[in-house]
Amino acid sequence: MSKKIINHLKKVDPILATVISQVPPFKRRQDADFYRALVESIVSQQLSIKAADTIFARFLKLFPHVNFPMPQQVREMDIEKIRSCGISYAKISYIKDLATKTQTGILKFDVIHKLSDEEIITHLTQVKGIGRWTAEMFLMFSLGRDDVFSYGDQGLKNAIKKLYQLKSHPTLKQAEKISSKWKPYRSWACRYLWASLELE
Repeated sequence: MSKKIINHLKKVDPILATVISQVPPFKRRQDADFYRALVESIVSQQLSIKAADTIFARFLKLFPHVNFPMPQQVREMDIEKIRSCGISYAKISYIKDLATKTQTGILKFDVIHKLSDEEIITHLTQVKGIGRWTAEMFLMFSLGRDDVFSYGDQGLKNAIKKLYQLKSHPTLKQAEKISSKWKPYRSWACRYLWASLELE
């Protein structure tokens, strides 16, 4: 994370600057394996980090001879074996749909980095179980896009309510007004918002 980004965020938003002063700079993170990142995202939906990590580890143990299963292996894996890991039937159908669309080339991971943010969201949401929020997290963490804000993220809403002393969670209009000043580094501002929830 560059000083340019930090200085911009501190300059345009004094409230966010107070958080930045209390949190170490973030490292730029990108996932090289887009398919794996999406499988993990589906498994993690609506779960705590600890629970998601445990279930994902069980899922990987179903495929002991590879670092991560190929789409064909996931498609062929027995549903009940996957269910035994703690993954719901709905999520199993999502993972298998992702595997199918990856294997058949409907998802084009080799050129996805060339698409705009909205084009990527449209592209990924072809998969059952992948909605806008999951696609936005993919943009932030797998592709490392700098300027993404996810209004659908409850943690971000909680942080905005707390930091900007709102009576209730921000409306879309309020969130857009507050976040617009962070452009073109809204992804990094989101990281500080999440971090602010851990501060006293």
